[in-house]
Amino acid sequence: MELIFWIAVALIAYSYVIYPLVLLVVSGIKQAIRDTRYLWRRYERRSDEPENWPSVSIIIAAYNEEQCLQQRIDNLLQLNYPKDKLTIHIGSDGSTDSSADILTAVDASHFKAHIFEQNRGKINVLNDLVELAEDSILVMSDANTHFEADAIENLVRHFDSDDIGAVCGELHLVDSESKDNKDGIYWRYEQMLKFHESRLGALLGANGAIYAIAKPLYQALPANTIVDDFMIVMNVSKVGKKVLYEPNAVAYEEVAPSLHDEEKRRIRIGTGNYQAFTRCLWALNPLQGARFFSYLSHKVLRWFTPHLMLVALVSNVLLVKEAWYAGLLAIQIAGYLVAAWGNSRSKQGKSLPGSIAFLTFFVSMNMALLKGFYSFLFKNVQGTWQRTSR
Repeated sequence: MELIFWIAVALIAYSYVIYPLVLLVVSGIKQAIRDTRYLWRRYERRSDEPENWPSVSIIIAAYNEEQCLQQRIDNLLQLNYPKDKLTIHIGSDGSTDSSADILTAVDASHFKAHIFEQNRGKINVLNDLVELAEDSILVMSDANTHFEADAIENLVRHFDSDDIGAVCGELHLVDSESKDNKDGIYWRYEQMLKFHESRLGALLGANGAIYAIAKPLYQALPANTIVDDFMIVMNVSKVGKKVLYEPNAVAYEEVAPSLHDEEKRRIRIGTGNYQAFTRCLWALNPLQGARFFSYLSHKVLRWFTPHLMLVALVSNVLLVKEAWYAGLLAIQIAGYLVAAWGNSRSKQGKSLPGSIAFLTFFVSMNMALLKGFYSFLFKNVQGTWQRTSR
C-alpha cells in the first residue's frame, strides 16, 4: 500500500514539476547544439518573409454567435494578409439567432458565408468547410476569437518546409470588462511547455482559437468528436509531420464570464480528452521518441491526475495507523477543505490569496476532469454544440 501511495504521488509530481524541468534542460541543450538564440528568448523566425505568400483559407464554424460574430468578421477583414491570397469561410450550423443574417450581409470578395439549415455539430461543419476550401493552407479559429493583424503571416511563414504539417499560435485570455490579460500562472506555464516541446519536435495539440494546417494533412473526423483541435493536429503528428509553436501569432479570447460556465467547459473538454485518449493509443508507442515523451508526460498523466489523487487519498487512509501517514492524510484533507472554501468564495465573486487561488484552481480543474471521465464512460458522447457564454 505504501508503494501504491508513493507511485501515485510521484506520477503527479513528475507530470507537473519534474517533466517541465527535464523539458527545459533538454530543450536548452538542443538549442545550444543548434547554436541559435538564448534559451529564454522568445522564438523568432530567422528566414525572411516569403517572396510569394501561400494561399490561405480561414475556417470557422459558428452556432448562435450573434453577440460576437460581426466583431469577428470585422477583425478578419482587417488582417494584413494579401486579400488575393486569403479566403474566409464561416459556416452557420443551423443557428437559431441572427448569425446567418450577419454572415449573408457581408460584402467582401474574399468572404464566403455558408448557411447550413440543420444543426449537425461543429466537426461536421469543419469537415464540410475544409472540403470546400481550395487553398493550400487552412487557418482554424473560433467565432469569439480576435487575431492580431499579422497573425496569419506569422503562422504561414513556417510552411516553407515540407516537414511542417501544422503551426500553433499563442492565445491570450482576456477579461470581457477590464480587457486585462487573465492568463494566470497556469496558462503561462502551459504556453511555456508548448514552446519547449516545439523545439524538440514533440508538440502535439494546438490552441483551437489559432492554428494552421497544410490542407492535404486534414483528416475528416467522426461526428461525435469533441476536442477537434487536438485530434486534427494529432493526425498531423501521426503521419510524421512536425507541429511548431509560434508565439508571435497572437489571438485573444474572452474568458468564461462565470465559474459555472467555466466548469461546464472544463467538463466537456475533459470528456473529449478521454475520448481522444482512446483514439490516440498509437502515441503511446516509445518508438515515437519525443512525441511519446511529451504525450505521456504532458497529456496522459495530466488526464489521469484526478485518478491518481483518489488513489493517493484512499491508500493514505489505509495507512493512517502510522503517525507519518496520519500527518500526510491531514495535509491532504486540509488541502481539499481549503480548495472547497476557495471555490465557494469564488462563486460569490470574492477574491482569494494567490496560493489559495492556485490550490482552488488545481483541485477544481481535476474535479472537472473526473466528471468528464464519468461523462465519457456513462453518457452518450456527442459532438453537438455546448456553447459557453461570452
